[in-house]
Amino acid sequence: MADEIRTVGVVGLGTMGAGIAEVFARSGLPVTALEIDDAALSRGRDTLRASTDRAVRKGKLTAEQAAQILDRITFTTDYAAMSGADLVVEAAPERMAIKRAVFTELDRVCPAHAILATNTSSLSVTEIAHQTTRPHRVVGMHFFNPAPVMKLVEVISTVVADRDAADTVVALCRRLGKTPVAVGDRPGFVANYLLLGYLNQAAWMVSDGYVSPADLDTAMHDGAGLPMGPLTLMDLIGLDTIVEILDVIHTYGGGSRRHACAPLLRQLVAAGRYGRKSGHGFFPYPKAGSGALADADPAAEPSATVPGTVAVLGDPAAAAALAGAGVTVRELSDVDKSALAGVDLVVVGAGADAATYAALGAATDAVLAIDSATEPLAAAGAASGQPGAVVGLHLVGELVEIARTVGTDDAAVAAARGLAEALGRRAIVVDERAGLVVEALLVPYLNDAIGMLASGYADADGIDHAMTLGCGYPEGPIAAVDRLGPAAVLAAARALHAESGEPSRAPSPLLAQLVAAGRGARG
Repeated sequence: MADEIRTVGVVGLGTMGAGIAEVFARSGLPVTALEIDDAALSRGRDTLRASTDRAVRKGKLTAEQAAQILDRITFTTDYAAMSGADLVVEAAPERMAIKRAVFTELDRVCPAHAILATNTSSLSVTEIAHQTTRPHRVVGMHFFNPAPVMKLVEVISTVVADRDAADTVVALCRRLGKTPVAVGDRPGFVANYLLLGYLNQAAWMVSDGYVSPADLDTAMHDGAGLPMGPLTLMDLIGLDTIVEILDVIHTYGGGSRRHACAPLLRQLVAAGRYGRKSGHGFFPYPKAGSGALADADPAAEPSATVPGTVAVLGDPAAAAALAGAGVTVRELSDVDKSALAGVDLVVVGAGADAATYAALGAATDAVLAIDSATEPLAAAGAASGQPGAVVGLHLVGELVEIARTVGTDDAAVAAARGLAEALGRRAIVVDERAGLVVEALLVPYLNDAIGMLASGYADADGIDHAMTLGCGYPEGPIAAVDRLGPAAVLAAARALHAESGEPSRAPSPLLAQLVAAGRGARG
């Protein structure tokens, strides 16, 4: 199939289009690159030359190879130059009116056998295709930026596209050294649908005043092991771009709150705070390219009180982590008043019942720290008879999430912060809420991915490739569900849905089926 593509065209030579043209030329294909006028064409040529020069400086290309790449590209402002192309990729600005105009011209000048592809990240490929007389030969070919480096290409088919057209593009992607993920036409496809739901929810958390920007990014970096927090990532992408994509997905994707743009995002954009490119987004960037985040004000929370002796009930992982950090630990099998004598803090694993908390409250005055992101802390405090001494202490990754109830005393928070300090982990303090920060952001994203798998929209490998190769995640969501266990993900999803009542957070039925069958998402 790939042999059918011998000559290609690229329309639009911004950063994305120039990168796509370079990808084709690197593979040995002759490329016709088109821009709207001579000035834009010159800028596109300069972008390409800067990219190849950078590769030469880094030792990725020789000077001779760079020259050969540029020699394969013919620059033009005339659509008629596309008359011999087997494939043309449109990389114009992400506005439907512009794309319609481009495809009208391509349909007029390109040969009947040519495949026309759009690099849209979120717009309807079907709507674009029906601007032509050949909708069966129109597909999506969504590259990721920077195109010469990123390995993922989402290949999007419509309900009227020829299977041959999509198969030919998939084969070409492999020829280019890319990893294709073949999907249908839905807003956001795989990567943007999953990523934007997660990013938007992070913005909602800050918009609601639940957590500070710095603490939220710390939570997802240290707790979830992501290369950067969601707010820093949005600043990097551009908040104006985030709002545009969210609006498209929300409008055409069912209107769920997951993709209903957080008010804070619109406010920042209205204020001209687009992120790094404007010098300020969620965070300030006083110098171009800098991205240092200010830490949360430590004076805002009670100072840490490092506990002397810690008892642990029903939480072997916490006991091992504490002992490994040099904390004196008493691991309990049940509530034993004598064993609790002299203990400063008791770590209680998830699943303890009201009777256990009542027994603990009667046996000790120590702080009761519940290691869970979904346990009802206030109910545990009431059962213990000491609501001021009950605090959440969720150990996740290299982070400690500390949750206070409406009745938690500052002394209990200080003890929890001290325990985090003894563990050598960063800590954030938030109010009691299902999922706290890490699970509240991570689990809906995993649930969305399982929903994609359940619908047959993409297979497990495709979903994971989209997020690892397209978004730089260290692990794909399907792999993460299997690592964490479908039962744990389902329990957290149920708690989040019960608290919010939002239909978009309802657990995918496939999660319950996997738990019942005792198997993972990959079988």
